[in-house]
Amino acid sequence: MKLINWLHHFEERLIGLLLIAMTLLVFVEVVLRFGFNTGIEWAQEVTLYLSAWMVLLGASWGIREGAHIGVDAFVKLLPNRQRRIITLLAIVLCLIYCGLFIQGSWVYLSKMAKIGIEMDDVPLPKWQAMSVLIIGFVLLAIRFLQLGWAVISNKQDGFSLADEGRDSMHLANDDSPREQ
Repeated sequence: MKLINWLHHFEERLIGLLLIAMTLLVFVEVVLRFGFNTGIEWAQEVTLYLSAWMVLLGASWGIREGAHIGVDAFVKLLPNRQRRIITLLAIVLCLIYCGLFIQGSWVYLSKMAKIGIEMDDVPLPKWQAMSVLIIGFVLLAIRFLQLGWAVISNKQDGFSLADEGRDSMHLANDDSPREQ
């Protein structure tokens, strides 16, 4: 369990650092471009890779936190047993997708490393910058396995998806006078 907790904290901190780095880099680039008519040559490429890392790591975090938005109105109508079966089927399909993506990423990145392709503006091997393809999908697979175990052990009966409709119902039920 300590490894999982460590992974949770590492994932959150890394996503936070990526967001801070990307925000600062874009801010400095905008100030330089519009204020001083200059810029940082490598800023656009680095921002692209930072956002890719943030998106793929954020997808894993979203599964863990139940922050993804999903259309599950039909699934919620099903009895508990059928909802759990459909969830397990969806998890198996997600794991197959992750496996295919990990395998394809491995082939792609190893060929890129073998050829020796570097990033366009930064003297770094491109496979290292794109290694998030494997890292992100391995983390996603871990999250799906955790969710599958939670469903099998009756701790959860489905994906914990964000329910914006339910979360916003307090606005409709608010009895305070509205400004016109």
